[in-house]
Amino acid sequence: MRTPKIQQEIENYKDQMTQALMETIRVPAIAPENGGEGELQKAEKLTQILQTIGFDKIEPHDAQDKRVSSGKRPNITAYYNGQDTTQKLWIITHLDIVPPGEESFWTTTKPFDPTLKEGRIYGRGAEDNGQSMIASIFAVKALKTMGLRPKRTVALAFVADEEQGSRYGIQHLINEQLFNKNDLILVPDGGNEDGTFVEIAEKSALWFRVRTVGKQIHASMPDKGLNAHRAGMIYALAVDKMLHDKYSVKDPYFEPPESTFEPTKKEKNVDAVNIIPGEDIVHFDCRILPSYDIEEILKDIQQLAVEYEKKTGAKIEIELLHKSVAPKPTDPNSEIVIALKEAIRSVQGKEPKIGGIGGGTCAAFFRKINIPAVVWSTIDETAHQPNEYAKTQNIVNDAKVFASLMLS
Repeated sequence: MRTPKIQQEIENYKDQMTQALMETIRVPAIAPENGGEGELQKAEKLTQILQTIGFDKIEPHDAQDKRVSSGKRPNITAYYNGQDTTQKLWIITHLDIVPPGEESFWTTTKPFDPTLKEGRIYGRGAEDNGQSMIASIFAVKALKTMGLRPKRTVALAFVADEEQGSRYGIQHLINEQLFNKNDLILVPDGGNEDGTFVEIAEKSALWFRVRTVGKQIHASMPDKGLNAHRAGMIYALAVDKMLHDKYSVKDPYFEPPESTFEPTKKEKNVDAVNIIPGEDIVHFDCRILPSYDIEEILKDIQQLAVEYEKKTGAKIEIELLHKSVAPKPTDPNSEIVIALKEAIRSVQGKEPKIGGIGGGTCAAFFRKINIPAVVWSTIDETAHQPNEYAKTQNIVNDAKVFASLMLS
């Protein structure tokens, strides 16, 4: 039978997949918003790997971006033709990664110096999204090596800019009209530890920046200035409490079940401890249940800013960085959901469950244009953390599920 043979073929690739993932981790792909040069070098490394597999076609789809020295943000598609070329199974992973954060917290390895230890590959981007990227490529290699052609064409997409809103990534490919209504879309960019969770819905997302302006002065004369840092903290705590108190409904369909409102990035204010800052900036990341109106939340944030301008005497400016309203969930009876669940059962012998998440993925952009999409992989959820890792066996097992899905 095909299935046991192809699973064994993929098992034989464990060392190759480990090496390929470590090679990609060594090449950072950080967005210009975070001080990086984008994904070009990683795309070049990935193209070298793809060329060794024997895809029927590999195509670049660059998006123009003057903020990076190359002037472009690369996207790559790779095709392995099926018996039916009118329908495609897309597996979509992203090239870009988040910055490593405070490197002193990386105790197992340096972020871009990958280490294999006890069956785990450590490094920034290992889980998010390198694991699935490599698994999808080697699933195709197994089919190619065994001389198997899938029922439908398998198309792999490796996209830019996922971590910063996808304007130069999946949105660029959608605008190029690469996708059809009858295509099957799998985005392996989320999941759980035992590989049973199939995500068909996401929360709305809201990112905003709070800029508080006071008056800079010597720290020994605080009465002659206005401490923007203190005023900013007071407002940030107030908006944090307001959002959690007012928008506290829970929906057990999602994980976590409630909306989340988190102060995250803190920008540098002054260079010396004896200066009272005249400007202070903090960012919020909010993941909001679809039952809530984002515009109403924004109005509440702005109204509270007006109130705290009066209370503190500082100027408080709210800048909207990103807003995405949750699209309608994927139908749990759609072709891609049914096929993926069957592949999971076949390979893992486990019963999958469906639900929603707070994280934003490329799947949301397909749901907005009424193309069903699912999110699935087997992960320990170490993304965006120090000591991020991918288990080598997870790479192997996910490649097996991808291959089973390709042959379904």
